[in-house]
Amino acid sequence: MLEGQTIEFEDVQFEVPWGYVVGRWYGNRKVRPLLALHGWQDNLGTWDRLIPLLPRHIGYLCIDLPGQGRSSKYPLGMIYHVIDYVHIVARIVQEYKWRKVSLMGHSMGGVVAFAYASLYPNKVDLLIQIDILKQPHRGKEYLLAMIRNGAEKTMVENERLQQLHKREPPSYTYEELEEVLHKGSKNSIARENCKHVLNRSIMPSQLYPEKFYFSRDARMKWYQEFSDEPGLAIEMAKRMRNVNYLLIKASRTRHVTAEMEPIIKVIREYVPHFELHQVEGTHHVHLNNPEGVAKPVGRFILKYRPASLDSWSMDYALKHSKL
Repeated sequence: MLEGQTIEFEDVQFEVPWGYVVGRWYGNRKVRPLLALHGWQDNLGTWDRLIPLLPRHIGYLCIDLPGQGRSSKYPLGMIYHVIDYVHIVARIVQEYKWRKVSLMGHSMGGVVAFAYASLYPNKVDLLIQIDILKQPHRGKEYLLAMIRNGAEKTMVENERLQQLHKREPPSYTYEELEEVLHKGSKNSIARENCKHVLNRSIMPSQLYPEKFYFSRDARMKWYQEFSDEPGLAIEMAKRMRNVNYLLIKASRTRHVTAEMEPIIKVIREYVPHFELHQVEGTHHVHLNNPEGVAKPVGRFILKYRPASLDSWSMDYALKHSKL
């Protein structure tokens, strides 16, 4: 498929105790979709350019994780933690009564997918991680500072949230927001692609015409990572014997580093259907170079979630014969 092609979608929403989680279900609604999880401070817009290039015999359910995009923020006083998002996956599986789940995650979403697959390996038939395997091991001093700063900064953000009805956050022109997001991603998101994330991360200012402010939960800046003890990730990997596993590494990042080699070695040993592919690009390789990512991801989906007779068509075959 070529850049610019579109795919039909339906916006979905389901309730959680603190509000709701929203998503966008692309394509086929008759079969279980692939569940896509975005990265830190992103939203489902991160998949805008990749999803239309993937096989059409299954659908793709992309969600906004709590506090990001258009899903509800956590209640006042709460701190975000990566493991909370593992529970979100469990809620979605329960909501749709899936016996199995196919997962695709970028960055933080990939960490969530890895954790869920290791905890529930018999429920996961397919795992795709984009430019992440796990969060890097942190030293003790880093972890202590992260916990302390997270608690202190989150209290400040809680106070700001309480004042939202009285005081609007700082606002910017759209062009300024593109620059803020581009630089904030360490130039990972190309300027021309910032719009895909911004569209679900900002609100129009009520005070200044033609200006906008960030609507995502600022407490996410101080979220708690899932920092494992040495050896834990290896034990997690060993549990995924029956998971079809694809890892995409971006060529111009250090998120899948030499530190991960012992884990990858174990994955190759314990996971029979494991593939590792490198694709040219930055950390947001799926957004900036969707064609490069779509080739290995498309082949992987066709191999491990093949089309059934009732979803196959000549149109489908022609479109995907060159994947």
